[in-house]
Amino acid sequence: MFSLRHAFQIPAAVAARLRRDRRGNVAIVFALGMPMVAAGAAFSVETSYDYYQHQRLQAAADAAAFSGALEVVNGSDSTTVTAAANKAATDNGWDSSAGTITVNTPPLSGPNQVPQAVEVILTRNQPRYFTALFVGQPIALKRRAVAKYQTAANACVVALSRSASRAIDVTGNATMTLAGCDVASDSTASDAIHTWGSATAVADCAFSVGGIANNGALTLAECPGGISGAQNVPDPFSALPTPAVPGSCIATSSYNGASLSPGYYCNGLTLKGTDTLAPGVYYISGGGFSVNANANVSGSGVTIYLSGTARVSMQGTADVQLRAPTTGTYSGILFFGDRANSATTSNIFNGDSASRLTGDLYFPTQAVSYNGNFSGINGCTYVVANTISWSGSSTFSVDCTTQGMQKIPARDLVKLVE
Repeated sequence: MFSLRHAFQIPAAVAARLRRDRRGNVAIVFALGMPMVAAGAAFSVETSYDYYQHQRLQAAADAAAFSGALEVVNGSDSTTVTAAANKAATDNGWDSSAGTITVNTPPLSGPNQVPQAVEVILTRNQPRYFTALFVGQPIALKRRAVAKYQTAANACVVALSRSASRAIDVTGNATMTLAGCDVASDSTASDAIHTWGSATAVADCAFSVGGIANNGALTLAECPGGISGAQNVPDPFSALPTPAVPGSCIATSSYNGASLSPGYYCNGLTLKGTDTLAPGVYYISGGGFSVNANANVSGSGVTIYLSGTARVSMQGTADVQLRAPTTGTYSGILFFGDRANSATTSNIFNGDSASRLTGDLYFPTQAVSYNGNFSGINGCTYVVANTISWSGSSTFSVDCTTQGMQKIPARDLVKLVE
């Protein structure tokens, strides 16, 4: 009996041969799957290339943020900061015609929203090379970086002169020891920091805008040889107001065994015996502030302002125990020289080994000769002057916040923080 099953039945021999020969099936499957394989390969290559481009864009953002932060260190305005960031990004491969740059000081997001930080956000439209047949839109790349500057070290001795030779001069048998702090000179002279003879100077670091002439024993723990061509250290007390004249003139200028009060000493102030200064501001003009030999002078919470051409003169055998205020406008300021006084005569600080001057000696336009063999309480004396010569022996310490003294930022460190 005839049936359709028998009519379409494939002979056993033919079926066996077909089962053994699969070349046609493989070819068909391969042809159908080829577009998917090509697409996968294209996306894989594109992804690798995009990762590379993201890394390049990140490097450009990092460089831009770093350059911007360097401008912030220099006190530049936002326009200059943005220009520096733009240049650094362009120099590191970012194309301004294919993307955008946003510079924020301080950053608008993240944990470093402080004036010392710069945030840079870079975007770039990356054309598709391997997946253009599948996706028409370019790839939007975006990277962000934040750089911040912070104080890497503080100074105890700073010479503010921009041109003086030997702006800091350590000579003779002097021993200057700065514990945990730097010595800095803003002078461009080749010998802006100078040591000579048997003098010994020890500090974390010495740096100057100009050069360092180390002809003595200058020992630097963190920067052997010192740093030349450094950035200048800004006047740390430039915003400190000049004291007002406190009342009428006190005409008497010479005292021996007296208890003195703050006021306006218009003819100078000379101390000859055991004299005590009550807390407050001593506004001195005329002859200046003088401590005679063998005098014993003490006072706590004292600021001595030298007006006009008035200067300081302390004799070597005097015992001087003076301490600056620890609070208020003149916190930490022991001596303050008139900014308008450019007299070449030095302010001379001398005294015996028992003497203590605790506070800042601030003479922004005048010279200081530090000849004494003494320091402040726990080494808390800072000297900030136009020029400084050193021939005594003393130890200064950096951490004097308990004495009301602010730290003097000297070395700034810029680093990427995000």
